[in-house]
Amino acid sequence: MSRTAVNDPLFEPGVTIPPAIFCIGLNYGKHAQETGASLPEFPVIFMKNPAAVTGHDGAVRLPASCVDPLQVDYEAELAVVIGKRALNVKPEEALEYVKGYTCANDISARRWQKHAGGGQWVRGKSFDTFCPMGPCLKGVDEIPDPSVLGIECRLNGEVMQQSNTSDMIFSVERIISFLSEDTTLLPGTVILTGTPSGVGFARKPPVFLRPGDRIETRIEGIGTLVNTVEKE
Repeated sequence: MSRTAVNDPLFEPGVTIPPAIFCIGLNYGKHAQETGASLPEFPVIFMKNPAAVTGHDGAVRLPASCVDPLQVDYEAELAVVIGKRALNVKPEEALEYVKGYTCANDISARRWQKHAGGGQWVRGKSFDTFCPMGPCLKGVDEIPDPSVLGIECRLNGEVMQQSNTSDMIFSVERIISFLSEDTTLLPGTVILTGTPSGVGFARKPPVFLRPGDRIETRIEGIGTLVNTVEKE
């Protein structure tokens, strides 16, 4: 059964935050191509600070440390929420450990990801409000197959990303199995499963977020997560 942002504490920042946020990089074939990267042999894993979570209708704040130059990007993603302790899970059993699915946006400060962060991704993706999620949590009974969902990101009404989770290199089942190898995934853990092509830094010319922008992250069968952008 679906749960609204109002009724589920996961979507009430400041009340409950997930114990961990795992993210998968370069998990859409066309996105890997647009970045010039080779297709990964294994899931590329990084993490976001759980305090980065914000909800539907919340503002994404551009930190002062990201202003010069201003290179904050959008990344629409399907988010998976783990429902029970998962350890050494087989791919064919992985969906039994899922509580539900929601929309997410892996907001990314490219300056910190590429140049100022020592070459790693966590810093540039963990600023406060850099993990919007919502507007609701759809249960596995409502999303029986997460590998056939349309996914889209609109910036100020313009379609920037439009794809389908069928372009994922690693399926939700494979990701859960891989992450749980000798590593316990606690209930409430969130997994961001990667973003499709069309991200701002790969465009010519690049497109980055600005104060006053409106981001819409839509996933088929779940709904539309809406966030505005403001200066810190």
